[in-house]
Amino acid sequence: MQPPPVSGGAIVSRVLLVGQAPGVREPVAGKPFAWTAGKTLFRWFEEALGLTESEVRARIYFAAVCRCFPGKAPGGSDRVPNPQEIANCSSWLEREIEILRPRLVIPVGKLAIAQFIPIEKLEATIGRSFRVRRAGRSFDLIPLPHPSGASPWPRIPPGRNLLYQALGLLRAHPALTGAVAARIMPIEGKTADGNER
Repeated sequence: MQPPPVSGGAIVSRVLLVGQAPGVREPVAGKPFAWTAGKTLFRWFEEALGLTESEVRARIYFAAVCRCFPGKAPGGSDRVPNPQEIANCSSWLEREIEILRPRLVIPVGKLAIAQFIPIEKLEATIGRSFRVRRAGRSFDLIPLPHPSGASPWPRIPPGRNLLYQALGLLRAHPALTGAVAARIMPIEGKTADGNER
């Protein structure tokens, strides 16, 4: 693991998005999903919820299985964190769940999904909602595929159809309908983008 750790910032939210691990560019940008995969992820949210990247970042707490860039694999792609690295970082996620008490968790990618439910194939997981208990809390889990351009899965059947099913579940979830309503009906004293009136 290569420091520094990457965080989505101190957002108080009942929606928790869990990524796998930062890529090489995220530590420089200082935020998760700051590059190509992030562009795809935020496009999905904009299409499904009508929220821009900045609105998503302001309303959803971003966590990760591992907080530091794991380095490159021999072939040049990002290395998948090993079980010991995952175990070393797991206490962060446990505490975030305990503190935030999310109503909805959105794991992104197989590694993140596997921290909550067993997964063999994305086809059996994406497009479904699960009720999960972890860190003493029960919450809904709606998994998404990883938005990396390296995998064609979300762009071709059945992945594409299952992705849109998952996005529909997110759009209908009460924890996110509140986030969308907050965009339309701003918090008193603030505009929809969070600025003072």
